[in-house]
Formats: sequence, C-alpha cells, structure tokens
Amino acid sequence: MFINKTGDGKNNICGKNIAALRKGMKISQRKLADQLQLLGLDIDKNAIQRIESGQRFVTDIELAVFADFFKTSSDFLINNNLTDKTE
Repeated sequence: MFINKTGDGKNNICGKNIAALRKGMKISQRKLADQLQLLGLDIDKNAIQRIESGQRFVTDIELAVFADFFKTSSDFLINNNLTDKTE
C-alpha cells in the first residue's frame, strides 16, 4: 500500500527549504503568510508553521506561489537541501 509521506514521516519535502528561505529573509511566519495573501494565496501563520514542520501537505498551487515569492522555482524548493547552507 502506498503512503503519501516522506521516509521520515513528513507530509511534504519542501517545508524545510521554505523555512530556510524564510529565515534567510529574516521574516516571521506571520509576515510570510501576509505576503502570500497579497499574492492571492489564502494561507495563515498556522498553515505556514504546519508546512515548515512537515505536518501539512502542500498543493501545487501553493508551491507555485511560494516559488514566486522566493523568486525561485518549485523544483528548487523540492530538490535542494537549503538547511545545510543556512543553519
């Protein structure tokens, strides 16, 4: 049976990278949610926290808006291990 989780039990693979980019910009989860809302994504601070911790799935629409906000590609958010570079 197929389970939609990462090897470590998380619901997404981009949350760590989103957290690393946000921290690199020195903005809070609330500020990130506010900025994403300005881009048309209905998301709040609690959803950002759950995404970053891997507790929440990320839709393709959300991934595209994150990539747009961070001026990168969705592939970059998914495939690069930014936490090694920023922590």
